[in-house]
Amino acid sequence: MATRLVRPGSGKLIAGVCAALADRFGVSRGLVRLVFVAFGLVGAGELAYIILWIIIPKERR
Repeated sequence: MATRLVRPGSGKLIAGVCAALADRFGVSRGLVRLVFVAFGLVGAGELAYIILWIIIPKERR
């Protein structure tokens, strides 16, 4: 079952965007990170990551 889209406080590498997307959609965090790297090579990954970093709220503890 999918969870809310929030950036986790633990298990993140930079800002937790990939971890949040992976947890929300039930896929591997490594796979989501790989997709962002691929998009980064094309030029769209960095901008998408920054926008999602701003939009996705941080998990409250």
